[in-house]
Amino acid sequence: MSKTSFRNSREIGPVFTSGPVALTSDGATLVGCVNEEPRSTSLLSGSTTGSYQTDSSGVTSLATSPNNAHLAIFTSSLSLRLYPLASSSSISSTIHPAKHIPRAHDAPVHVSIIDPTSTLVASGSADGIVKVHDIRRGHLTHLFRGHGGIVSALKFFYKPGSTAGTWDTMWLVSASADSRVRVYDLAAAGTSSPIMTLEGHVSVPRGVGVSNDGRYVISGGRDAVVLIWDTRPPAENGKPEKGGAGKKGRKNSLTPVLVKTIPVLERIEALGVLESEDSEGRLKFYTGGQKGVIKVWDAWDAKILQTFGEEIEGSSSLEDDGEESRQILDILYTPSMHSLSSVHADQNVLTYSLRTGNKTRQLIGYNDEVIDAVFLSSPSPAPSASRNLDTHLAIATNSSLIRIYPTPDIHTADSAEKGLLNPLNACLLSGHTDIVLALSSAPNGWLASAGKDREVRIWVPIRMPLQEKDDENDMDEDVPEVFDTVKWTCVAICAGHAESVGAVAFGGLDSNGVPSFLVTGSQDRTLKVWDLSVLKGPTPSSPVKLKSFATVKAHDKDINALDIAPNGRLVATGSQDKTAKVFEVGSSQDLTPTGTLKGHKRGVWSVRFSPAERVIATGSGDKTVKLWSLDDWACLKTFEGHTNSILRLSFLTRGIQIVSAGSDGLVKLWTIRTDECVTTLDAHEDKVWALAMSADEQTIVSGAADSRIVIWRDSTEEEQLEKEEQRAKGVELEQNFTNYLALNDYRNAILLALTMNQPGRLYNLFKSVRATRPTKSIVSQIQDIDSSQNITGSVEVDQVLATLSGSDLVRLLGHIRTWNASARTSTVAQTVLHAVLSTHTTEDIIATFGKSGPEDDLDAEFVRALKGKDTPGMDLRSIVDGLIPYTERHLSRAERLVQDSFVVDYVLGEMDMGIALGGLDAMEVS
Repeated sequence: MSKTSFRNSREIGPVFTSGPVALTSDGATLVGCVNEEPRSTSLLSGSTTGSYQTDSSGVTSLATSPNNAHLAIFTSSLSLRLYPLASSSSISSTIHPAKHIPRAHDAPVHVSIIDPTSTLVASGSADGIVKVHDIRRGHLTHLFRGHGGIVSALKFFYKPGSTAGTWDTMWLVSASADSRVRVYDLAAAGTSSPIMTLEGHVSVPRGVGVSNDGRYVISGGRDAVVLIWDTRPPAENGKPEKGGAGKKGRKNSLTPVLVKTIPVLERIEALGVLESEDSEGRLKFYTGGQKGVIKVWDAWDAKILQTFGEEIEGSSSLEDDGEESRQILDILYTPSMHSLSSVHADQNVLTYSLRTGNKTRQLIGYNDEVIDAVFLSSPSPAPSASRNLDTHLAIATNSSLIRIYPTPDIHTADSAEKGLLNPLNACLLSGHTDIVLALSSAPNGWLASAGKDREVRIWVPIRMPLQEKDDENDMDEDVPEVFDTVKWTCVAICAGHAESVGAVAFGGLDSNGVPSFLVTGSQDRTLKVWDLSVLKGPTPSSPVKLKSFATVKAHDKDINALDIAPNGRLVATGSQDKTAKVFEVGSSQDLTPTGTLKGHKRGVWSVRFSPAERVIATGSGDKTVKLWSLDDWACLKTFEGHTNSILRLSFLTRGIQIVSAGSDGLVKLWTIRTDECVTTLDAHEDKVWALAMSADEQTIVSGAADSRIVIWRDSTEEEQLEKEEQRAKGVELEQNFTNYLALNDYRNAILLALTMNQPGRLYNLFKSVRATRPTKSIVSQIQDIDSSQNITGSVEVDQVLATLSGSDLVRLLGHIRTWNASARTSTVAQTVLHAVLSTHTTEDIIATFGKSGPEDDLDAEFVRALKGKDTPGMDLRSIVDGLIPYTERHLSRAERLVQDSFVVDYVLGEMDMGIALGGLDAMEVS
């Protein structure tokens, strides 16, 4: 059966594109900025839970409260906004600030943090000022000056007292660009001076922490060292205190001692102290920065206890760019989950378990432009030898890293059953040194990637060993007790092209779906055929270099696309030289040209063989899709409808339909037999470069330059069932309406017509009722305009209109506005409007529209109809504005008719007078 509709079932869009990032204390929600708009995203479902209304300026800092109730956002306009934080189960909505401080600082705020009690928020600005605000009341509680530059780090430290709800120590630790670390006592009233000033760094400290007992302060900075200070009071060290007892009401200044200097051999961008869990109570801290890995240290042994991630190495300019993009900008510590999450410069967030050392989540914050996409299959868990089809989705973007997303929507009905299959839990394949341009997959799960680095890499799926949690509190709640994962590993490299490789395809599939050769097309205008036989044995431990069977100069310009026929005997290519060519694959895997397809006026961007017929389809920059015969190379059909270049296409429904994607941001579905575009899928705002089809043809994936990946599910049968149900329901309602009219049951007839949203039937009802009114002259009608009895022609209809309320009254006023705009239907409109205004007070009508917006109770179709291109909305103001000018026009016309009627009377009177005078003259003559 031909497909006629697809529905947007899921989108993978940006989570954060730039700026600061925060994580809730339960690890369930991440807050970041998408195009300068703060958003919170559930890490369990992958959906947006809230968008936070700010001004148009960018966000410079944000912080979440430990109780997950508050969100503080600082913007470059120097304002502070405090919001209620949306929970991970919330439905996406716009959240307005509960408190707004227009000018919280005199300079931009770069660091902020909320204290453990979730009542205070501290912020440090570029002018060296640290302020503390009360979250509930919004007023300033503390102001600390003295920093010699930009405040670069903040940390609260509270030490509980002997009684519940009290604190023995309330410190705020800050660091600034003057290389100093300062400690302030929040409990000391009337002072803004630090109780400690720690000097030792020679560059900006980027992270500070305090040991659990409050004795040691740890700091790390861009000078690549970590310093540890002992903050014991001088009396405990046997040293006299400076300044004697100090001023009354102030605590004595402490004299810290630098006890440890640890060189970490990298610029530090984040540092923190871990909560001690072992019996020895060792002091442990974590660092992250230039090398892109998280390191957990033993403070006293200066040894690395754990390393999370792969350390960046390399010195070439290209690798330096990749090194910079993979640096760590921040580390988010979640004690309740025993995890560390590193925020990287390439908008990726990697979460690791402190107990097992495993990576538990890899969140891709921003994909940038999506260039290509293919579905991947993975091996089933042992002992089964079968494969799960379309378990993952490989995405190529304008990056050297390949994204691999799980696809729970496709291979399981309940994605919650697969804890790891979270749309935000992806993995990255590294190996290419430049942007990946094209992808291809084989039924056995192999993946081929081609890039600007002039290489093609072959990746094979490997199922990793089963892992188990150490205990029930180890990792995220959405991770199952026992699980296994599939990882794609690079096993082969094809190197030989002189320019970027922009097209790749597997061919020669055997009965198990294993390919025997690979074809690549490049900007060097050549095709190469590569031997894959060396990969059919055991998986190699390191990538092997593949050999080329054949090299053919195929086109005069860049090769944009290629495809291999289902039987593996033909190869088709598309090029910027406006042609597509077909080559035959010989027994020795050589290529022989057999036909050239000419007819496009622009470069050919996509080619596909039909899975059932001897035809081939091409998509071009001339906005057309052409269907060609493989027998005589003639153009059989041309499909026109896109408004810009067609970049991708594929056959569907056993070859009787074609789906195409273009630079106009649209995906179109064509039926070949009728040359008709049966549906257009519109969800992108930029060029759609990627188009992938699932094996069962029930799912289409489109990816575009707007960074969005949309998963479309076939909804043909669902829509047909819905239409049949609506048709049956419509027939039943129409019969009921006819029966009500026959019985003169106007109440139910009017209510049913309003419910069915059929203004035509409603108008005819009012028109027929109005026709039964006694005929009066226009003058009499104007004189009787204030009459409230039998206004419409039926007392029962008047009573029905008097009892209308809520959405029914709003619907009726909307229809009256439409009828009143035409002179032909205005008399009925004015009659019904007169009845409504006579039976409803102004206060009642205003109250009806004021109940949280009448559109909440109206069906979507009706609202869309009343918000069309030439129709205003459904608020009271728009309805009144639409009624007044036409009503005044109708009144003016009626008044003119009245005046004209007197002229007729005058003329008739004059005619009667003339006839009378003519009779008198005749009598005189006689």
